[in-house]
Amino acid sequence: MSPLNAVSSPTAAGYRDVPVAAARPLLAAARLVDVREPHEFTGELGHIAGAELVPLATVVDATATWDRHAPLLIICRSGGRSARAATALAGAGFVELYNLSGGMLAWNDAGFPVAR
Repeated sequence: MSPLNAVSSPTAAGYRDVPVAAARPLLAAARLVDVREPHEFTGELGHIAGAELVPLATVVDATATWDRHAPLLIICRSGGRSARAATALAGAGFVELYNLSGGMLAWNDAGFPVAR
């Protein structure tokens, strides 16, 4: 069991919502997937260091060859698009999915570091 599983229960769609305070110390345990658009990734809110940009419209195709059992932390601006991405990825067979609750807005509000 991943250490991320301890922070929340799974949603009906098959992913877990992870608050930023719980996600930060666990970033090394998951692949970080930011599903925003390129201008958002490099924009005002920045992104979490080490995150991969995979826009929502491309996420299922882009992850087709990824390990379905590796943990993925899905990130967006506010948590909505990342929840949609997590739902789609659960449907594609991924089993260890985490949605960053509140997204980069919550991350920035918490004062956590960002890359630009």
